[in-house]
Amino acid sequence: MEHELIAGNLRSGLFGENEANSSGVSWAAVIGGAFVTAALSVSLLALGAGLGLSSISPWSNIGLSASTAGTAAIIWLLVMQIISSAMGGYLAGRLRTKWAAIHSHEVYFRDTVHGFLVWAVALVITASFLAGAAVSMVGGTAQPAAGRSFDPETYFIDMLFRSDRFFSEQNDASVAAEAGCIFANALRQKEIPAADMDYLAQLVIAKTDLQQADAEKRVSDVFIAARESVEAARKAAAHLLLWLFIALLTGAFCASYAATIGGRQRDNVSLLSAISDCKPTN
Repeated sequence: MEHELIAGNLRSGLFGENEANSSGVSWAAVIGGAFVTAALSVSLLALGAGLGLSSISPWSNIGLSASTAGTAAIIWLLVMQIISSAMGGYLAGRLRTKWAAIHSHEVYFRDTVHGFLVWAVALVITASFLAGAAVSMVGGTAQPAAGRSFDPETYFIDMLFRSDRFFSEQNDASVAAEAGCIFANALRQKEIPAADMDYLAQLVIAKTDLQQADAEKRVSDVFIAARESVEAARKAAAHLLLWLFIALLTGAFCASYAATIGGRQRDNVSLLSAISDCKPTN
């Protein structure tokens, strides 16, 4: 009877500190699990990028196709989130402080919250690391561009100084930059204004000696191809972002569920140890 009373006291937390004076979140366990999740995410991302680059070839009919590589990247993104988030959530559940005199439903809720916090903190850490690395890489490899970035002011200034005299010896870089600015404005408006069409046709005639009709057809064909390329890039980006959202939600679920498994195992181990210590010895 005495041993049962001691075991009951251990379960109810009479020998521990008052629950009202302790935090419901074990931040040490959360931060530890978050760093594990972030480290695994970066490691698996590097592995996936290496495997992807090794399977892609610039030669046709060699290596993975673009669609296959995209599908593989999405699958790897899901696998990466499942593995890293589950590991971090499980560790947070096993390492968190044991709660005494708490209903099992509340324990389950708190474990779930711990897993979700691990996922959220790890996401912030990973995003910050990747953003810093991207900025560093772009800053270290960027070279001064021969062309000009598009903005409405540049477009209208170019329009102000347009000339009806065209020379084949005209600087190719400046012509390409001006044509690029005109195309950027046309893509933004989804059509080429008539004045811009005539001007681009005259530039093409000056450089290629084509007839007026052929030059206008070339300008129209190139604009259609550019518009299709921009639309394809937009759809691909939207598709990737949707799958990224699904992968992140999957990671949040795996981290939360794994934390409940880790917490339940920790409680069972502690409870069995406490009861075994109270058994009488012969």
